[in-house]
Amino acid sequence: MDERDMFCATCATEMPFEAPPCGDGHDGDCPELLCRGCGAAVLVGPIVVRAWLRPAGRSVAPQPRRAAA
Repeated sequence: MDERDMFCATCATEMPFEAPPCGDGHDGDCPELLCRGCGAAVLVGPIVVRAWLRPAGRSVAPQPRRAAA
């Protein structure tokens, strides 16, 4: 089993975490880790950030409002 030291919020200190036997077929690369002290589980995985880019030349300010006539 893979083991690493991480901060456990339940124990409020650095504790060893280990990957449990994974039934999803991750084979040692399971994103779930368990604290060996209290058994708290954490998920460790990549963070995916998606950004939408505006096409060049488009204004970000709203159109000005006109007074009613």
